[in-house]
Amino acid sequence: MRFFFKYLILSLVLVMPAAWAEPLRVVASFSILADMVKNVGGEDIAVTTLVGADGDAHVYEPTPADAKAVGKAQLVIVNGLAFEGWIERLLKSSAYKGEVVVASQGVAPRQMQEEAEHESKGGQSAHKGHDHHDHGSTDPHAWQDLANGQIYVTNIINGLAKADPAHAAAYQQRGEAYLAQLKATNQWVREQLAAVPPAKRRVITSHDAFGYFGAAYGVDFLAPVGWNTENEPSAKQIATLIRQIKKGSSTLSVERIHQSRLQLAEQAECQTYIF
Repeated sequence: MRFFFKYLILSLVLVMPAAWAEPLRVVASFSILADMVKNVGGEDIAVTTLVGADGDAHVYEPTPADAKAVGKAQLVIVNGLAFEGWIERLLKSSAYKGEVVVASQGVAPRQMQEEAEHESKGGQSAHKGHDHHDHGSTDPHAWQDLANGQIYVTNIINGLAKADPAHAAAYQQRGEAYLAQLKATNQWVREQLAAVPPAKRRVITSHDAFGYFGAAYGVDFLAPVGWNTENEPSAKQIATLIRQIKKGSSTLSVERIHQSRLQLAEQAECQTYIF
């Protein structure tokens, strides 16, 4: 009997630390990336998102709370491709010394549509006055192509496994299931859009953020002059855009809910989607 109790106590001592282990503290730079991380990490991680779904990563200003969260993190995951222009400042101010996973590593980067038009016109930008958000010529919105999304997830799996080897098998299992979902969704999107005539695959958006999506799925996204996620368009710009929509585009997508954008959709009599 004494041997039995000794064995039972020893078993509890060995099992209890694993059961009581705290989840890996992970910081993701923005909401879409955080969703990917949660799908892979599950219950084994605790994710802090810096830029929420209603925020704008282009113009985000980190807070003292962000620096505190990063300082306590065991892993930081970012998009890369110059998407988070503020991240290096934040890492330095927080004194973070851990690994930084760049989710877009391995993606074939695209050139921003606006920058390409600028170069094709010999330096005379077709989008004068539009804020490039300090991306340079690289388009950082690579996740819009779900094939790239799968690269993101693979990098996340590897990053979590390296930071937390004890749960590497769980990360791999969840990651593979998530990759299968993305692969199936990628195929579904292609099939759905294939049924739409090419001439109808035209969308006007408030920000040139869908180049990867357009190239992958054959959709023509137009980012009008003077529109961005920071400023309201002028009355003249709205009038010009209404004419442009009525000439061929039946869909308007915007990244934020601005009254003028909703009024624009009503006047142009087109479908509107808020991202």
